[in-house]
Amino acid sequence: MAPLGRPLNEPTPLVAGRVGLRVVRPRDAEPLRRLLQANRDWLQRWEATHPSGRGPVPGTVSMRPTIRAMRRQLRAGSGLPFVVLYDGRVVGQLSASELSGGALQAGQIGYWVSQHVAGRGITPVAVALAMDYLFGVIGLHRIEICIRPENAASLRVVEKLRLRYEGRRASYIHIDGAWRDHECYVLTREEAVGGVLARLGTAGA
Repeated sequence: MAPLGRPLNEPTPLVAGRVGLRVVRPRDAEPLRRLLQANRDWLQRWEATHPSGRGPVPGTVSMRPTIRAMRRQLRAGSGLPFVVLYDGRVVGQLSASELSGGALQAGQIGYWVSQHVAGRGITPVAVALAMDYLFGVIGLHRIEICIRPENAASLRVVEKLRLRYEGRRASYIHIDGAWRDHECYVLTREEAVGGVLARLGTAGA
């Protein structure tokens, strides 16, 4: 997959009601580290891991190198890394990655939010904001979200946004120490006429 071939401009914050997305910044390093540490038990089942077993435990090391790598993706036109905001406070992350140009014009979205704000409708709004930006401003044609079949909370997000189910990808990503199957959900720009946020029937959480 070829990247978009151009650096991405850093968008102004995307906001709907109490929910917002803002491109991650170096100053987010410590708030994100604290969130990851506090949510270790909540997030571990869904965290990507290296097959070798190498890599730090999330929340135990500085996030600054990770944030620098994310912002390099922005400059390379291959990724768009956001923090999720609720009432202006950082409560999670959302990343649009594997952004591709050429004949594909596609990308993927991944996300997490802190347990202390789960169940408030934050994630569907955040995902809708990101998808509308990727379709309307970046000009992507296709966006997919891949979810472990055991992750009921994430499955509810794609159900609320009415993404189309495309099938199961066997042993797709190394998660929590093993290769895990994922369910693939997709939306194309033609399917999102009127905007993804409008599918929620709300201006925000």
